[in-house]
Amino acid sequence: MNFFRLLPTAALLLATAAPVSARLTPGLPAATAPAAKAAPSVRIDPTFWWVGMKNPKLQLLVHSPGIGASTATLATYPGVRVEGVQKVESPNYLVVNLNIGPNAKPGQLKLTFQGAKKLSYAYELRARNQDPQRTQGLSQADFIYMLMPDRFSNGDPKNDVVKGTRVNHIARDSMYARHGGDIKGIQNHFAYFKQLGATAIWPTPLVENDMPKASYHGYAVTDCYKIDPRYGTNAEYVQFVKAAHANGLKVVQDIVLNHWGSYHHLFLDKPGEDWFHKFPSFTRSNYNAFALNDPYASKRDYQLFNDGWFDTTMPDVNQGNPLVATYLIQNFLWWVESTGLDGYRIDTYPYSDPQFLMAWGKAIAEEYPKLALFGEAWEGTEAEQAFFAQNIFPPVNGFKSNLPGVLDFQICFAISDALKTENGDLSKLYHALQGDWLYVDATRNVPFLDNHDMSRFYSVVGEDFNKFKTGMAWLLTLRGTPQLYYGTEVLMKNFSNPDGKVREDFPGGWAGDKTNYFATRSGQAGEAFDYVSKLANYRKTHPVLSSGKLMQFIPQDGVYTYFRYNDAGECVMVIANNTKDAKKVDGTRFAERFAGFTSGQEVVSGATISDLKTLQVPAHTAWVVELRK
Repeated sequence: MNFFRLLPTAALLLATAAPVSARLTPGLPAATAPAAKAAPSVRIDPTFWWVGMKNPKLQLLVHSPGIGASTATLATYPGVRVEGVQKVESPNYLVVNLNIGPNAKPGQLKLTFQGAKKLSYAYELRARNQDPQRTQGLSQADFIYMLMPDRFSNGDPKNDVVKGTRVNHIARDSMYARHGGDIKGIQNHFAYFKQLGATAIWPTPLVENDMPKASYHGYAVTDCYKIDPRYGTNAEYVQFVKAAHANGLKVVQDIVLNHWGSYHHLFLDKPGEDWFHKFPSFTRSNYNAFALNDPYASKRDYQLFNDGWFDTTMPDVNQGNPLVATYLIQNFLWWVESTGLDGYRIDTYPYSDPQFLMAWGKAIAEEYPKLALFGEAWEGTEAEQAFFAQNIFPPVNGFKSNLPGVLDFQICFAISDALKTENGDLSKLYHALQGDWLYVDATRNVPFLDNHDMSRFYSVVGEDFNKFKTGMAWLLTLRGTPQLYYGTEVLMKNFSNPDGKVREDFPGGWAGDKTNYFATRSGQAGEAFDYVSKLANYRKTHPVLSSGKLMQFIPQDGVYTYFRYNDAGECVMVIANNTKDAKKVDGTRFAERFAGFTSGQEVVSGATISDLKTLQVPAHTAWVVELRK
C-alpha cells in the first residue's frame, strides 16, 4: 500500500486535557510566524478514498499555487459525479465535492482542473477491506498498555535522524529532545506485552509532529495524513497493526481534534483565516470545562474555553467551519479504513466545538460501529466527567455526548487519594463507582493509575510496595477497560515536575542500556511485574472480572470490599485493608455474596481463605479472592 505523496506527473496524487503545566512546551512566541518548508506543487486530502463507504459524499481539499481560480471536471466514471466546487479565501486551494454512489468500482478518477493552467490528475478509489478481524474494538476483557513511542524502544536506528525534519538529531540526555523510539521498537516487544497480560497497545500520537522543539510527544500535529518519519512510514504502521492483530493484540490510536501544531501545512498556508480561532492578541483557553454546562456561565468564559489556544504553538482549529469539520471527520475515517486499528483515544476531548463532537462521533460510529472510542475528560467531579460520555442528562446548550466512554479520572484520583497518605480516605473510590448511575454504560470507561501528564503512581504512593499492589488490584478488578502506563509494571517512578521526568526511556529499549527490563527483572521490579502479570492473566481467563456484575460495600474501619460475580455462580471478592494495622472483618456483613460459598483462594499468592465468617486482613493489604463452594 503506497501512502506517499507524489508530484502531479505521477499517476496517483498522494502525497492535549491535562493541567496546562503538563502540556506546555518550549516554542515560538505566539506572534512569531514560522517559515514554511518547500511543499509539493500539488496535494489532495484525503490522499485516496474507497468505494462502498456508507456516506457517499467526499470532500477533496486541493492545494496548488493558484488552483483557486480553476474549475474541476471529472471524466465519465460510472457511479461518481462532481457535485460542485468551493472557493476559499486562499487562491492556493480549491474544494471539490464528489458523490461516490453504491455502484462505483475501484479505479482511477481522472480529474481535470481548468484555469490559468490546465492540470490533470488520477485520484484513486480503492476497495474496502473486508477482513472481519479488522477494527475489533475494545471490551472490559481488554487491558491497555499505554506508551510514548519515542521513549519506549528504538527498533530502527536508521530513522533516528531524518533529513529535512526540523529536529534532525537525538539526545537521550534531554527531556525535550527526541530519543529515537519508533514503531519497530514497539513491535519488537509484542511478547513482553503478552507476558504482562496486556491485550491492547496505545501509543501516544504517531502522526507527523515536525515542530522545532519538543516534537516527541505527538500532540502538535503537522500533517494529518502522515506517520512521523522518525517513527516509521505509513506502510510500516499498517503492517504494525496487522502484526499486532496476528499476535492477539489490539491497537488504539491517540488522536487530537482540538488543535494542531503551528507548523502544520494548513496553518503555514491557511485555506482561510477562519480555519483557526483567533483573537486580537494571543489568547489561551481558560481550561475550565464547567463553562460548557454552567447555567450561569458567561458567553466570554464559554468562548475562551472552546476557542482559546491550548498553547502558543498549538493553534485552535475552528470546527465550526463546515469545511474544517469535514476535513477532520474524513481524516479519522481514513485512518481506520487504511489500517484496521481498533480504537481511538481522543485527546483534550471537551475542548472541541460541542456540535462538531456530536457530528464527528456520529460519523465515526455509523461507518465503524465496532471501533472503540474513549476521550480524555480531565474533570474534577463525577457529573462533569459523565457529561462528556453517553449519559442520562438531557441536552445542555444543544450538546449531548455520543462518546461511549471516557478515561476515568475519577477512579484515578480516588485511588491516589486513598493510597498516598496513611489511612487514606476510601470513600472517594466508593463514591466514584456510585456515580456510575450517571452513565448509559460506565463499563465503557477506562480506569487508570497514571499517564504521561501525571506523577507516576509508585511515587504518588510513597514508593510503598504494598500500596502499589493495592492500587493494581483495584485497577485490574474494577469495571471498565483498565489502562497501564508504560513502566508502571516495573516501578518506574518520578513526579511530573516537569513532565519530562515521567516520560523517561524504558530501561532496555536501547542497545547498550545497563538495565533491560524486557529481558530480566530482578528485585522489587520483578515482583511488581509478576504481580501485575499474574493478576492480568487471571483476569483474561476469568470473565467474571471483565463481564461480571459489581457489588460494593460502604468502606468501614479503613477496609473496602467489593465483589465481581455472574449468573453462572462465579464470584471474586476484592478486600483491601488501607490502614497500618491488621483488621478483623466480620464476614457475615457480606452474606448476600457469600451465600453458597465456604472458602476462597487468593488469586496471586494462592493462599487459602478457609473462614469466610471472620477475615483477618493484614495491614496495607489487598486480597483478590476466588470464592469456592
